[in-house]
Amino acid sequence: MPGGASRLLPPFFPVRALEPEWLETAPPATADVNLRDLVRVNRWFGGHRALLEVFRRLVHPGDRFSVLDIGAASGDMGKCIRRSYRNANVVSLDRRTAHLRPAEPPRVAAEALALPFRERSFDFVLCSSLLHHFSGQCAAALVREFLPIARQAVIVLDLERHCLAYSFLPLTGWLLGWSDITVHDGCISVAAGFTVNELRWIAREAGADEAVVRRHWPWFRISLVMRPGAGV
Repeated sequence: MPGGASRLLPPFFPVRALEPEWLETAPPATADVNLRDLVRVNRWFGGHRALLEVFRRLVHPGDRFSVLDIGAASGDMGKCIRRSYRNANVVSLDRRTAHLRPAEPPRVAAEALALPFRERSFDFVLCSSLLHHFSGQCAAALVREFLPIARQAVIVLDLERHCLAYSFLPLTGWLLGWSDITVHDGCISVAAGFTVNELRWIAREAGADEAVVRRHWPWFRISLVMRPGAGV
């Protein structure tokens, strides 16, 4: 599907559509190109802005706090946190060691469902653009595993499912030089994205004590902040 040409006309997605992404089987050189594109997407088109909007509601600039970034890939979200919060300690975790190479240490290679940490090990557990890879039930199971690790909150940042967001990468590829894998996987990711009510459902299924969902426009980002329940 070179350039994602067949994805220029956006479909309507009343429900989430899950498809395999090319990144899962991409050779290292192709994966590196995709990861660099994703850093650009986050930097220019709302990923970092949404992240900082969430943290501004949770911490003050001089606070000391720790973050476990699950599914960190190249670690650009962790770098964004460190730039704005000099006293933040961020641990980047991903199941693929190769993806973690550009991330600043400390880095941990591990599966999200087998986290090598004790309960209440971090103030915040962050998963950015991770949950859309999973069905609703699996996403809720993941969050259920994350909640005991967090002292203060679990933060989910993901894509809002919308036809305009679906069209963005194919329509701007000629101008911004997105790779074929970025256009292909980006469209699939948007189709697997969430609505406000879907994220609320995940929080309820996971047993969160408190959950706040926000849309971050015009970036088609969506956040979910969950407080661990007393019994978690």
